[in-house]
Amino acid sequence: MADECPKCEEGLPPWMATFADLMALLMCFFVLLLSFATIDAVRFKKMAESMKDAFGVQREIPAPEIVKGVSVIKQEWSPSVAEQAVITEIRQETIEVEKENVEMQDGKTDEPEEPQPKIQELEEMIEEMRLEEQRELAEQAAIEAAEAVLQRQLEEQVQELQESLEAEVEKGLVSMELKEGQIIIRIQEKGSFGSGSARLDPAFHEVMDRISNVLASKPGGIMVAGHTDNIPISTGRFRSNWELSAARAVTVLHSLLRNKDIAEDRVLVKGLSDTQPVVSNDSPQNRAKNRRVELILTRRLDEGTDDLDEAYFEKVE
Repeated sequence: MADECPKCEEGLPPWMATFADLMALLMCFFVLLLSFATIDAVRFKKMAESMKDAFGVQREIPAPEIVKGVSVIKQEWSPSVAEQAVITEIRQETIEVEKENVEMQDGKTDEPEEPQPKIQELEEMIEEMRLEEQRELAEQAAIEAAEAVLQRQLEEQVQELQESLEAEVEKGLVSMELKEGQIIIRIQEKGSFGSGSARLDPAFHEVMDRISNVLASKPGGIMVAGHTDNIPISTGRFRSNWELSAARAVTVLHSLLRNKDIAEDRVLVKGLSDTQPVVSNDSPQNRAKNRRVELILTRRLDEGTDDLDEAYFEKVE
């Protein structure tokens, strides 16, 4: 009986109470630490992606919205940091199966960002377009004003010619027309040239002097064009109506250039034969109207006088 095991005491041994207390206190300590801890989801995500890339795992995870930190105890969402976290794309490219070191890109990409237009630049572009449109409208208005002034000057010049050649106009020797910015002075064959001749009647030189005085006072180009009817001509001097019309135009030109105020470079001579009749060649009266020499004065806007230029620049300003 002496060898029998001694009777055990009831309950836990004393040391177990101390160990249990320590474990309880340690667990409470860790719970308190965990309650104060927050998870930085952004950094955790970047580190996890970097670890996967380093060990040969490549995958893109889209981030539809900004990830915020979460408290394990409170289960309430709140920003993990005070700064604004902008996530565009977290990616790490690898060509090796393994990497010795983990690379962190902090959400930055190597692709350059496209510059966004600024509001101020857009406003400047709109203002520039508006000014350009105003300039075009001003130039158009100035051109229209200049054309109106030029038309008025041509009308005054026609009136001056009519007053100067009143007798010849009444006799039907000369006629005038203002057409599309041109003054057309028609010298009929009657009273100026003999039939089939390119010699100007000596008495008609006085009429040419009055015409040249009016034309010399205004700028513009002068075209002298000879015309005939459709009856063919063949004489010892003129082989055709072409030569006759050209010779009459040259004769009128020389009479016009007796006025030294008319520069020779203003004048152009043409012989048009019967190619441009004013009326049909179906009667002797109409054929007589087609046998003529025309002085055509043409003006351009850049050949204006002082009042025309003044009106133009006034509109531009």
